[in-house]
Amino acid sequence: PTKYNLNDCKLTVMDKWLLSKLNSMVKTVDENLANYKIPEAAKALQEFTDEMSNWYVRRGRERYWVQGETEDKTAAYMTLYTALTTTAKAAAPMIPFMAEAIYRNLVCNVDKSAPESVHLCSFPEVQENLIDKDLEKNMDEVVAIVVLGRAARNGSNMKNRQPLSTMYVQCEKKVEGYFTDIIREELNVKNVDFIEDASALVSYIFKPQLRTVGPKFGKQLGEIREALNALDSSAKATLDADGKLTLNLPSGDVELLTEDILLETKQKEGVFTVSDRGVTVALDTELTPELIEEGFVKELISKIQTMRKDSDFNVMDRINVTLTGNEKLYDIAKKNETTISTVVLSDSIV
Repeated sequence: PTKYNLNDCKLTVMDKWLLSKLNSMVKTVDENLANYKIPEAAKALQEFTDEMSNWYVRRGRERYWVQGETEDKTAAYMTLYTALTTTAKAAAPMIPFMAEAIYRNLVCNVDKSAPESVHLCSFPEVQENLIDKDLEKNMDEVVAIVVLGRAARNGSNMKNRQPLSTMYVQCEKKVEGYFTDIIREELNVKNVDFIEDASALVSYIFKPQLRTVGPKFGKQLGEIREALNALDSSAKATLDADGKLTLNLPSGDVELLTEDILLETKQKEGVFTVSDRGVTVALDTELTPELIEEGFVKELISKIQTMRKDSDFNVMDRINVTLTGNEKLYDIAKKNETTISTVVLSDSIV
């Protein structure tokens, strides 16, 4: 890392996002420590470390493993190096020995002119020019969509390696371009379609929340249950907008608040829908022969990669693949030989 400078690197959107989150974290930790808010400072460090590990590093695997020293690979390593060393310095007051171990390993091992201890370093200074709140909000939206998309895949029993044609998304903030590409890659879908109203993709069943409705309208409970049962899905929009529903009952009108109503979703055939905190995603679960074949290709690649690992092959070792016992898989493998061979580094598929 002493040979390169982060300022000279050609940063991707993911790099800029991590550096923005890093500086937002440093700012939050510094302000909280100055005001003796220790748990709040620790929480900011914990959340950043989690996002760095489970989002940035996981999404950057291919960048780290690419052959040769490319500009993009350098940017990925320098961004991660900066984030790790800065986090060690920011965390030093709370985890002094662990921060010291990380610092000496990452900094002292490569830079003999650096202070010999993390505790002799200045506390990190916030670089306001690297903080981009719009970028952070867009990425938060992407993560929320991806989390719901994974839940929809699990609910519909669709493996992540099985490509799907379309995912419909209804949310407050529509993301485009690079962010849509991330969603497609993470969820293995061909298209991400942002829609204004997801009500056509899901049916709702309305039931009374007995814990609150019972004490309020005990004698009218039967009528309320019948009236709620008769509502169609369009009542969901009214409930979201007004926070209440008015029911015209034979015994008189009653007003039910959001907390008085239990909402259950009823899945429509060919689509699986999940909603949470104002975001709704709907997966088109119809599979064409092309999508099924592509799923088989991804499964084959996964199995071969697992066998490579179990056989202790080096990451860059070339292999030969022999396939036997299943004519259908053999045909698919030969048809997609180039794709499979490129990923698993095989010289031949026999």
